[in-house]
Amino acid sequence: MKLTLETLIEEAENFTKLESQKSHPELLGVSDGKRIGTYIEHEFKNYLKLKYEFNMGSSAQGIDFPDPEINTDIKVTSTKKPQSSSPFKNIEQKIYGLGHNILLFVYKKYEINNQCHIKFKHCIFISSDKTADYNLTKKLRKLIRKGAGEKEIIKILNEKNIPGDEDVLKNLAKKIISNPPNQGYLTISNALQWRLKYSNAINFKNQINGKYKYGKIQ
Repeated sequence: MKLTLETLIEEAENFTKLESQKSHPELLGVSDGKRIGTYIEHEFKNYLKLKYEFNMGSSAQGIDFPDPEINTDIKVTSTKKPQSSSPFKNIEQKIYGLGHNILLFVYKKYEINNQCHIKFKHCIFISSDKTADYNLTKKLRKLIRKGAGEKEIIKILNEKNIPGDEDVLKNLAKKIISNPPNQGYLTISNALQWRLKYSNAINFKNQINGKYKYGKIQ
């Protein structure tokens, strides 16, 4: 059976329930977040392989599920500091999104009687058009609703340290006015790689949890 986006989302919820009930001896004594994240990603992909056919992403493709109809990257992070990194492609990602969906697993690891357990506190699907920066898109959308011009948009871009010379920012401001961004739900910090923080996505998921058993930001 071919994996679809809907089944990916459904199976992510099933996976978190199953994994939360198991012990994970491979992670006993392990505190390295990257190692734990890699382990959970591999476990999830192996779980999916038992039921579905799908294109496994590579480092060249940059995301875990590169098929156009899925176009989703897995992110795994701890409740202690819910953040991760993402490759920098262009400055517009902070305004218009990363260009792919995110399937976010937020876990808490604990050890009892020489047994390691992982409790998944959140499992959230964030659609591609919602993966922009929360505060920046909120301010830009507010300005546009008030009829702001290029100068006001450029001022905000400079305040948020969006890289680019005068011409780049001017062209970007024109695009923002003609094509206003959707509200993003990530906090994206400038660096050689984007630094993604997920607190806003988690808070929004908690707000809609009465409507959706499984958190979706679509």
